[in-house]
Formats: sequence, structure tokens, C-alpha cells
Amino acid sequence: MSDTFDLIVVGGGPGGYVAALRASQLGMNVALVEDAQLGGVCLNWGCIPTKALLRSSEIHHLLYEVGTFGLSVENISFDLSKIVARSRGIARRMGGGVAHLLKKADVTVLNGRARLAGRTGEAHNVSVTRDGQDATTVRAPHVILATGARGRQLPGLETDGKLVWGAREAMTPSDLPKRLLVIGSGAIGIEFASFYRNMGSEVTVAEVADRILIAEDPEISAFARKAFEKQGMKIMTGAKVGPLQKSENEVSTTIENADGRTELTVDRVICAVGIVGNVEDLGLEGTGVKVERTHIVTDGFCRTGEPGIYAIGDVAGAPWLAHKASHEGILCVEKIAGRSPQPLHPLNIPGCTYSRPQVASVGYSEEKALAAGHKIRVGRFPFIANGKAVAMGETEGMVKTVFDAATGELLGAHMIGAEVTEMIQGYVITRTAELTEAELIETVFPHPTISETMHEATLAAFDGALHI
Repeated sequence: MSDTFDLIVVGGGPGGYVAALRASQLGMNVALVEDAQLGGVCLNWGCIPTKALLRSSEIHHLLYEVGTFGLSVENISFDLSKIVARSRGIARRMGGGVAHLLKKADVTVLNGRARLAGRTGEAHNVSVTRDGQDATTVRAPHVILATGARGRQLPGLETDGKLVWGAREAMTPSDLPKRLLVIGSGAIGIEFASFYRNMGSEVTVAEVADRILIAEDPEISAFARKAFEKQGMKIMTGAKVGPLQKSENEVSTTIENADGRTELTVDRVICAVGIVGNVEDLGLEGTGVKVERTHIVTDGFCRTGEPGIYAIGDVAGAPWLAHKASHEGILCVEKIAGRSPQPLHPLNIPGCTYSRPQVASVGYSEEKALAAGHKIRVGRFPFIANGKAVAMGETEGMVKTVFDAATGELLGAHMIGAEVTEMIQGYVITRTAELTEAELIETVFPHPTISETMHEATLAAFDGALHI
């Protein structure tokens, strides 16, 4: 194996492996260094296996609703070990797919931990070590850091793998906890809360902010809270969780908010209070790479303050999304190759939460559009007025659009309900292509589909909704 490459990618997650594949397509000789599993946290312990779990829980919920469809099912039960095994099997299958793609693209995969080790001429040296073996040094003029992030640990709320779970333990339970406390109501916390509630656990969600899903439009956040509480979740906002008191097989704590002080005892706790970037032991000392609040500072093309060193994905800061990481990997590599990619616009990155109901959004919320100085027009359309949603029995949902009143620019779109994570891309294309309400109004949406709510929400912003 040669020790010299055109590009070295550190980290094989959705940012790193996609960057390596694109670089190979553009004719570069590429090495990818990964010290754990190809596909990263997303594929192995995040995006993919959690969706497999959520799918099982959705079906479990539907089994109790089949009577409304003229069907009957008796003796509903589940095997948690098989649900978990299916999830883990899907993760392994997808990981094998990534390995195959990298091999097919002639990317050199090095198993080990990478560390920047100075320069040799114009090339950056990268030291790769594995299990105490002698280090191997590879070099390239360009190095992309795609080392990802990990769950944040708060004093008194640290995960222990037994009673207080992080994401990995929450994905691989041996038994279903009867009582569960989820600390944090971002996408990760809400998805786990949704899974366990659908499977029958008593779920309490504690959020320090004044509302859940704080990244979403407040109206959507309020809709989601109402839906979750209707399902039986207990949600506490403005909540401060006291230290966790552990016994042999349960956890007690005190939660304080505006409603007072609540004593709570549960079987398990899931801590989902944010993430920190994996910036330790990367050899950044003595370089021009700047780290702020555990994340590497980059420009619009993922360049750091050190020439030839780039950072993408979670380690480079919010939003912490796999599709953001992949896109950054592509544009970073294309910039290195001398092409002319457009820098990534943060407001054009969609966010998705795969709870029941699903939540999806892109761009400004109504609140932030006003704060940015826009005069706006807002449209809303409920799922209950959509024929396909009614036929599917999925009437709990709505679409909200925010347009600039003067130009017709789509400033933001916010959706909650069945399959909205599959539909949000229509609004993302609208923003990326800089289309206006005129093009959306003239677009023919197929009937009957839930996506017609997107058309109606646009019409509603301009006083033209037809079905409400």
C-alpha cells in the first residue's frame, strides 16, 4: 500500500464515507480512516436502526387500531428481542453496503485512530494507530476531519449503561421498562419517547426549555405536545431535573418547573441533552484549526484555519444531521477538486423527527421570519381536510407555510403528520431553486395524496385555499 494519497478522510460516517466516494469519482486517490464501524453513529447507532425500531412501534400501535379499518386481530403481543434483532440486522446490512461501495470505488480503508502529525513539504502527515500497534503514517495535501460527535454528559445525569441510558442502550433493551423518563425533547429524545410509548411504556419527558422540539416553529411544537399528551405521554417543560438517585433496578429524582416540585421514580432514564464534537486527540495543537464549544470552526466550503485541513458533519457544528454531513462532504471535495460548488445555506437544510406524528421543517419559523424583518404571509392547512389522510386514518396533522409578502419567497415550511418527512423535500427544492409562491401555485399535485396539503397551505397564504 502506498503511504501517499491525494486526500485522507478521517471518519467513516455519512459525511466521511460520502466525501471519500465523491473524491474517488473525481479521480482522487483516497484513504479513509475509521476506528470503529463504517457508516458511523448514524448508520450503526442512530438514524437507521432507530427508524427500524420506530417502524415496529408504529405497526404495534396500528394493531390496536385495525378495528377502524374493518379488520380484527386477537392476542396482540410482541417479542422485544426480535424487534431489537431486526434493527441491529438492518444496521449491519447497511454497514456492509458502505464497505462494498468503498471497495468498489478503490478507496483505501485504514482501521485505526487518526491524528494529525505535522507536515512533510506540502503534505499533511496523519498517524494511524490501532490497539497499541506501531503507528502507520500516511500523508496527503488535503485532510477532511469527519469525526462526528457523542452524547453530552451533564453532572448528576451521567449515563451508566444500566439504569441511565444513552442512545446505544436505548436501542438495545433486553426488557421494556414500564416507567421511563426521557431528559431532553429534541429529535432524539422525542423519537425514543415515541417508540417506548407506542410499545406500552409510561413515558415522562422533561425539557429545560419552555417548549418541546425547540428547533421547530412554536405552533408545530404546541401541536406536537398536544398529540403526544393525547397518546398518554407526560410532558414537563421549563423543567429542572435533580440528581438521579439509583437503587438496584430503579431511579428516583425530583423535577421542578412552574407547576411545582414532582417526585418521580422510574425503571430507566434516557438522557438526550445534546452532543459534543469529537475533537480530542486529533493533533490540532499547533495548527490553525480553531475549536469553539467542542466544534471545529469552518467557512462555507468546510475549510478550517489551517490550509489543507477541512471539517464536515457533526464535528463542524449545527445542524447535527446526517444529510448535512453528506452534502458538506460533497461540496468540500468538489471545492478541493477545483470545481465551483455553492456553499451550504443553513436555512435550506431540512430537519426531520420520526415520531408519531412525524415532524419536518425547512427555513424560517414564523417567529424568526418576523424577527429577521420580513413582512409575511402565512398559510395553514389541516390533514383532516385532505381526502387521502382521511382514507388512511391519519387526520392528525397540518402544514404551515411562511412567505415573504413582497417577493413571494418561501421563507419557511413546517409540517406535522403522517409521512411529512417524505414530503418536506418539495419545499426544500422550492427554497434551493429560489422559486416563489407563483411556481408552487402553478404546480400540479397528484390526487389523492397527502402532498396536496402542501399545495393548499401555499394557496392559503394567499387567500386561495380551496378545501377549507
